[in-house]
Amino acid sequence: MNFLSHFYFERNNPDENMVLGVVLPDFIKNAHKDYNLYPLKTRHLFQKNPQQLSILKGWEKHIDVDQRFHSSVFFQQKTNELKQLILPACEHSPVKPFFLAHIGLELTLDHLLTVNGQININTFYDQLISANKTALNDFLQSCSLNDTSVFFNFLNSFISSRYLFSYQKIENITYALNRICTRLWSNPFTDEQLRYLTLQLDAFKNNLQSDYRSIYDDIEKELKA
Repeated sequence: MNFLSHFYFERNNPDENMVLGVVLPDFIKNAHKDYNLYPLKTRHLFQKNPQQLSILKGWEKHIDVDQRFHSSVFFQQKTNELKQLILPACEHSPVKPFFLAHIGLELTLDHLLTVNGQININTFYDQLISANKTALNDFLQSCSLNDTSVFFNFLNSFISSRYLFSYQKIENITYALNRICTRLWSNPFTDEQLRYLTLQLDAFKNNLQSDYRSIYDDIEKELKA
């Protein structure tokens, strides 16, 4: 799941440090694709600091939700559905259709959460701003990320850009997908392919509208069980 879908499960959580922790695994990879942190293997390092422990709990929640999502029938069915729609956009492209459909599904879910008012993006950004940055820096260094400057440059830019508001338009989902793919491949799509991708994402979004809430309801029930 993507940023806003993870936030959905914490939308009523007043603990800003846990909210930050919930999106931190994805933030780490966005800051630098080669960063690999494993804080759950060294839990004892965070037990004495309440803020760092909240970040760790958020990190653990992220992993838990992702595992439930990726093992769901919903994920399998919807990814295959989107994959069939976007196959022409992947012709003569280095991007694998399943990869594009996987990320496309996650971003489309974020889009639907925003346009249907299921989450408050301002609240999300407010909590990111309020989170304890000293605790976060210490948390990252305890995970062996000794130089945290690259990460904090990313975080500050992410917050100041208010980028997630762009998810309200489906064409910006195509833009986000292209940006992700461009980090991995040079010029992955032509302009024509991107236009086609937008058309198919719009059709997919319309089909998904009727039952996208089911995956959130199912995961929430599992988390409470």
